[in-house]
Amino acid sequence: MTMINAFRQLLVTRDRPTVGMWSVLNSFDATEGLAWCGFDWMNIDTEHAPVELQDVIHHLRILDGTPTVPMVRLVWNDPLLIKRYLDAGASTLMLPFVQNAEEAKQAVEQMHYPPRGVRGMAAIHRASRYGAIGDYVANASGSLFLIVQVETLEALDNLPEILAVDGVDAVFFGPGDLSASMGMPGQAGSKEVTHKIIDALSVVRRTEKFAGTLATTPEQAKAFIEADFDFVSVASDVNVLIRNSRQVASSYVS
Repeated sequence: MTMINAFRQLLVTRDRPTVGMWSVLNSFDATEGLAWCGFDWMNIDTEHAPVELQDVIHHLRILDGTPTVPMVRLVWNDPLLIKRYLDAGASTLMLPFVQNAEEAKQAVEQMHYPPRGVRGMAAIHRASRYGAIGDYVANASGSLFLIVQVETLEALDNLPEILAVDGVDAVFFGPGDLSASMGMPGQAGSKEVTHKIIDALSVVRRTEKFAGTLATTPEQAKAFIEADFDFVSVASDVNVLIRNSRQVASSYVS
């Protein structure tokens, strides 16, 4: 069976920057509703949200068959986590805080079965439709997509080497941790951080890899979209809820 990755297809066929959002509330109803709002993709976040493996499986089931393509951000670049989430059916993984090529290579090895990698073997799990995809092991690599987060000055210095790692499909520039690394914690939406990320995009464009990032303000989102990033996060379920709730409340409460 030919296996393809939906997120890769989304990026390959795009005629504009794809726009997505973060899922952090761990609300299945919110995920289902937001999946029909027009976003291209949704990142189910387990790093900064109270989301566990079984929760992720429910989110993936909900998003299956909707226009919104899922990805999952793990809490760390950890072999055990990578194996478990791949077996659970997460095919597009984002790994935080990858600092250099060696860490990127370790991640790639964990993504793939031997001989390409060292992913642990199992015949029956959700990713193989519990064994219904008989040739899953032989073709699994074609269904996977690896995003590594570049979010410090050290990682930016090592960006060419990270991009050179075979099996790294995309890099994602995290403005929050980058702002802290630049001595500007809490200023993820600043012009300095925005320009630093856009400058790094030119390094990615010398390769065939994809580039994504996250915007914390409408102005920053506009800048990233105009720079033609492949994928840009412009919201999260929680900030949409809080921002709009405050707006509604302020209309009636003086």
